[in-house]
Amino acid sequence: QVQLVESGGGLVQPGGSLSLACAASGFRFDIYPMAWYRQAPGKQRDLVASISSDGRQNYQDSVQGRFTISRDNLKNTLYLEMNNLKSEDTAVYYCNVQKGGLDYWGQGTQVTVSS
Repeated sequence: QVQLVESGGGLVQPGGSLSLACAASGFRFDIYPMAWYRQAPGKQRDLVASISSDGRQNYQDSVQGRFTISRDNLKNTLYLEMNNLKSEDTAVYYCNVQKGGLDYWGQGTQVTVSS
């Protein structure tokens, strides 16, 4: 079955950096677009960035130029490099794949940006 396991979250000061990873299994990782979402307390879950199977990237306007999504199809792993973090980036970050008309999610990893 599809499994997505995020890692790499934590507490960082404003202006700092964090790297997230999502280990995928149970499906052909290399042929599916992947995405990172985030959900802040009391808010809906929003798309942060997506990447096609061949590496084309798209970003939410608020993270453009600060975040980089990438994938390693040999390691079945999705990444999110986050730089110049702001307090408004504080949220639980989720890895996502849409397969067979269904959304699959990881358990999420908490990112907290605070001084």
